[in-house]
Amino acid sequence: MPTIKPIVLLADSQLLFFRNEEGSFLERVRAMLHDDETEINLSPKAAYLGASNGDAPEFYDLFQAAMDSIGLKDRRQIPAQPGDEDLAYLKAADLILLAGGDTWRGYLAFDKSKIKESLIERYYGGALLLGVSAGAVQLGMKGWNGDQLFDTLRLVPFVVDVHDEPSWSNLLKAVPKAGEYARGFGIPSGGGAIYHPDYSVEPVRHPLTEVSLGEEGGVRQALLFPGETETVEGLPDAPRPAERENVAAADPVSEPDPEAGPVN
Repeated sequence: MPTIKPIVLLADSQLLFFRNEEGSFLERVRAMLHDDETEINLSPKAAYLGASNGDAPEFYDLFQAAMDSIGLKDRRQIPAQPGDEDLAYLKAADLILLAGGDTWRGYLAFDKSKIKESLIERYYGGALLLGVSAGAVQLGMKGWNGDQLFDTLRLVPFVVDVHDEPSWSNLLKAVPKAGEYARGFGIPSGGGAIYHPDYSVEPVRHPLTEVSLGEEGGVRQALLFPGETETVEGLPDAPRPAERENVAAADPVSEPDPEAGPVN
């Protein structure tokens, strides 16, 4: 039985190259690939999804530099319109990075191809997912295009926003529309969050801004600091880790209509 890995959410690419006295952040990410009892894979596969930035080559170059720093040599860029070989590689990938760019553009590309289904299957199959900027938003419950909300991959049970400090204007508008029990986390520039399989959220490098609904219907804000963790009770339809094996991986989100645009 595959072990479900944490999901790594980054506001931008800074943490891909961040190092302190404890080592590099990516070395910690690399270690997450082997946190179960399965045999260590000496040559893990790393897939890069650049649909949100139009598959711009310069951003894939950043990904390659980051993977070089932790010795991951077997890697591949999966284009927005993948071929059979691309999809086969994605379905075998051990680490999958969703790049930044335009959240709606990238999600539509995932939805129109078989990438969305492959992402969810690989997550349940034990792959480590890492979202950068728009990629982090896509791994959460909701994205937005202007004032319109749309369902995203919903693999983490909260709304994610990135590098919009200090106002978090989109997050403050999105959480009240996302459901009765919705919460959101704002990840500031240079920071990250790790969503663990035990349903807890861990800030990385900088405090997270947590947004939730108050008892009187207002919106509350709080800070979650590095070194602290918080267990998040997600939306009612967000599966808990113990329940995920019984969830149909191919249909966890509502289908967007590319012609109509995002919906509330």
